[in-house]
Amino acid sequence: MSRWTPKSVQAIKGYTRASLAADFTAGITVGLVALPLAMAFGISSGVTPQAGIYTAVVAGFLISALGGSRTQIGGPTGAFVVVIAAIIARHGLSGLLMVTMMSGVILLFLGFTGLGNAVKFIPRPVVIGFTNGIAVLIASTQIKDFLGLRTADRVPSEFIERMRFIGDHITSVNAVTVILAVASLAIILLMPRITRRIPGSIAALIGATVCVALFDIPVETIGSKFGGIPTGLPQIQLPQLRIDLILPLLPSAVTVALLAAIESLLSAVVADSMSGDRHNSNVELVAQGVANLTVPLFGGIPVTGAIARTATNIRSGARTPLAGMIHALTLLCILLFAAPLAKYIPLGTLAAVLFVVAYNMGEWREIPFILRLDRKDIAVWLITFVLTVVADLTIAVEIGMMLAALLYIYQVSRTTVVAPLTAEAIGAAKSHIVQDRVIPNYVSMFHVQGPLLFGAAEKLKELAYHLDGLQPIVILRLRYMTAIDATGLYAIEQFHEKLHASGRVLLLCGVRGQPKRLIYTSNLPRLIGARNILPHIGSALHRAQDIHDNFGGIGEETAIVLAEAPV
Repeated sequence: MSRWTPKSVQAIKGYTRASLAADFTAGITVGLVALPLAMAFGISSGVTPQAGIYTAVVAGFLISALGGSRTQIGGPTGAFVVVIAAIIARHGLSGLLMVTMMSGVILLFLGFTGLGNAVKFIPRPVVIGFTNGIAVLIASTQIKDFLGLRTADRVPSEFIERMRFIGDHITSVNAVTVILAVASLAIILLMPRITRRIPGSIAALIGATVCVALFDIPVETIGSKFGGIPTGLPQIQLPQLRIDLILPLLPSAVTVALLAAIESLLSAVVADSMSGDRHNSNVELVAQGVANLTVPLFGGIPVTGAIARTATNIRSGARTPLAGMIHALTLLCILLFAAPLAKYIPLGTLAAVLFVVAYNMGEWREIPFILRLDRKDIAVWLITFVLTVVADLTIAVEIGMMLAALLYIYQVSRTTVVAPLTAEAIGAAKSHIVQDRVIPNYVSMFHVQGPLLFGAAEKLKELAYHLDGLQPIVILRLRYMTAIDATGLYAIEQFHEKLHASGRVLLLCGVRGQPKRLIYTSNLPRLIGARNILPHIGSALHRAQDIHDNFGGIGEETAIVLAEAPV
């Protein structure tokens, strides 16, 4: 049963007053950060702002209380905005509530069976493709409110039609709304440079709300569009279950469940890297399932782990899941005592908040990395991105996965080589032989055998959890690595970064064929240092000896020098 114990229960042992103080401060901070995001996600999804807050309160508490991460923050996220809006457009709010509960059942199944770990095998080009696409779609949904376009017509849910609609109504821009929205955007972007104690989104939200309330600025607000936010949580209501909609809604439920699993486990991995903890994937997915089953009872929307709020939680000093529960209680207190003030919040400010969210979640820095891969990986990324924007996220994920699977089969089939065994080949192979070589006590050596593609890259990531047992210099022998893709390259990069952060040096040796071509067109030579990619094991051991003799005890500063050293 210890494998299914939530982190909140494990944290009780040894809990101190200092931990309580740290969790309390972090919980209040992230609760304030979550407030404008929850309202913005609710509005952009096609529901009310209070639905977003209800979701953040209920799901935030349950995910922290039952989850497998010490610092994960759960709630509504940008990844769901497009899917939710499409579901509401086709099946109404009752259809959305059914999809949310169905996705909760799927997440419970994935967690209890351990199949949830399969989401880690989704190739990186597919993940980056639909992340880029979702970011573009979120930004496009906020243009109307950011510009204050005066129109009573409903904005179309399809991207191309939406952009045509905005173009047709661009002459109705409200200059006052634009000024307020631009000022809000500037505050959000500049506040971190002034002080990190006050979140930029909160400063913009409070400043804009006070201005609208005091000076009666003529802009669209939560009050003018939604009539304000009711005080407290709503009554629990069981959503209407329509048997005839189960099959039509199943693809959307699977998409929501996959997105929730991917986003929550990715957020948990980020939390691990920042906090030094190690999450339990299955327990985390079960908590996500329980949360998605519960929030529809309060009229909520789908939830998952929120990377930005999780990072804020950790940076604010959170030590245990109690911080996440305090974050939820902070939002509840705002609902109970400050809800009437929300009617003055301008929609242009919330649009500015979501513009920043869209930019931050887009992973735009990954695009140059993708463009350095071979044309097949680029094609998978581009097709997934385009389909996400112009078609449908469900279709984009399905076709992206299908293309990636076909690409996997193609790459594995090309690893089979039939070649004559010549005297020259035998002579060349001697330099790669490990037998009879002395491995110094300051070197740890591992070898990769077979293709390091998206289905197997997770095995390399496991090494990063056992750094304490590694020597100062780690040699990764790639002589028998027959193929590599973007996910495999990313796994090596992550492994290097973990070693680098611990003051260790990574050397690669023996790479050849397709892996060699892809590695030298990637960011790896610059990242780990071209001198640290060696042709065979003999040269790798000589390089290790040179590092040891010249630098002695390897530390983080030494690792930086080695990585940046010229060829």
